[in-house]
Amino acid sequence: MAQVLEFKLPDLGEGLTEAEIVRWLVEVGDVVAIDQPVVEVETAKAMVEVPCPYGGVVTARFGEEGTELPVGAPLLTVAVGAPEGPETSGPVTPGPSGARNGSAPSGPSSPSSSSGSSATESSGGSGNVLVGYGTGAPAARRRRIRPDRLDRTPTRSGALTVEAAVPEAPVSGAPGVPVPAASSTAVPVSVAPVSDGPVPVVSPLVRRLARQHDIELRRLTGSGPDGLILRADVDRAIRQAEEAEAAKTRTARAAAAPTGASPAAASPAASAAPAAERIPLRGVRGAVADKLSRSRTEIPDATCWVDADATELMAVRAAMNAATGPSAGPKVSVLALLARICTAALARFPELNSTVDTEAREIVRLPGVHLGFAAQTERGLVVPVVRDAHTRNAESIGAEIARLTELARTGKLSPAQLTGGTFTLNNYGVFGVDGSTPIINHPEAAMLGVGRIMPKPWVHQGELAVRQVVQLSLTFDHRVCDGGTAGGFLRYVADCVEQPAVLLRTL
Repeated sequence: MAQVLEFKLPDLGEGLTEAEIVRWLVEVGDVVAIDQPVVEVETAKAMVEVPCPYGGVVTARFGEEGTELPVGAPLLTVAVGAPEGPETSGPVTPGPSGARNGSAPSGPSSPSSSSGSSATESSGGSGNVLVGYGTGAPAARRRRIRPDRLDRTPTRSGALTVEAAVPEAPVSGAPGVPVPAASSTAVPVSVAPVSDGPVPVVSPLVRRLARQHDIELRRLTGSGPDGLILRADVDRAIRQAEEAEAAKTRTARAAAAPTGASPAAASPAASAAPAAERIPLRGVRGAVADKLSRSRTEIPDATCWVDADATELMAVRAAMNAATGPSAGPKVSVLALLARICTAALARFPELNSTVDTEAREIVRLPGVHLGFAAQTERGLVVPVVRDAHTRNAESIGAEIARLTELARTGKLSPAQLTGGTFTLNNYGVFGVDGSTPIINHPEAAMLGVGRIMPKPWVHQGELAVRQVVQLSLTFDHRVCDGGTAGGFLRYVADCVEQPAVLLRTL
């Protein structure tokens, strides 16, 4: 007997509580296989594809592209199970009691769940619903039910019912099978009478947003399943309140205008100034804002910097890349050389490869270097992490940086590739600037900033010459070390830039 199972937005890990729908990969009526990606969502960490643990026919989708959903909210429903008899020649209509062909169902169906073991076992689902880490089976090609086999009459809930393909699937209104309302279109905000019952809100972010804007949640009717109040409902209420306030202001200004003034003279005073653009801090931008604010709030940072003559480093890189033969290898970037210098410097000054446990009031020195590097993308600033950078040479680090940079540009970095860094390298020289005071990537203890490398007059061997000069700046957590340690780290980095033989001597 077929079942209509509800697949909810799974726990994405890394403390994430919500995700925004970027692109649906299936339509209502599509046949999906177990572990087939059905939707692409964007979290505060990355853009990932969510695989569905059930195989069957998609009967409803919840949320448009651009909608933000909390973890645990319904994503879609899938009719699971093969028909028990031959295909019917036409659609089967529900009888008065809500069962098809006027016959009552043989027994109540169990409530659908995306994580319950019984539902997963009975439907043949895999349970592989964590995103960003791969699933157990390759995605199958999607196929669509023929129009003559799909009754596209919407039920009371707005979901489409699959009739001939799955004749035993319950419809909305059938006993024991609640099918949530599909929000495939924008739902206007409606105001409900104030009640003393519980407010249907599950997301703490929605509650906080409502408090910040003095929105009474009890007066809202949610557009989510079972009246759940979503962030989109609160956003619409905020916009309506702002529009009402703007209209009230315009009315007050018009009333205050002189009675004898002509419309042309009164229009400048009556017309309000252009409204300021409001851009929601969410997704990657919101995560960056939260982390930078926390860094400035918790970490007592200090910055030191030095100018270095990078002429010899650039010459060594040119010689590396000019080498030919079987052992030549791929090209080595300046960023890869600087990353290798950082790992050598952290081995000499391990205080900067640490974090602070504020609750225990302890400095935690970390055993390995997971080197983050700042990458600017269309979706904002992200910091991919090169794992175990202290075990890699410049060529290996360069290859990993190139791979992660490409994933960052296409928005395919997983949460695991964006977390766990212990030290960050920030090459802001690519933006054509010389210096900066970087904000530490919390909860790390330091960040090295690198400006542009450009020809400048420089005293070399007692004579004025034109050399390739770069400014290096180190922002560090003053709790983990004093200025002497930070200065020693930065001086060692500068010495390796000016004389690459210093690095070779310590390898």
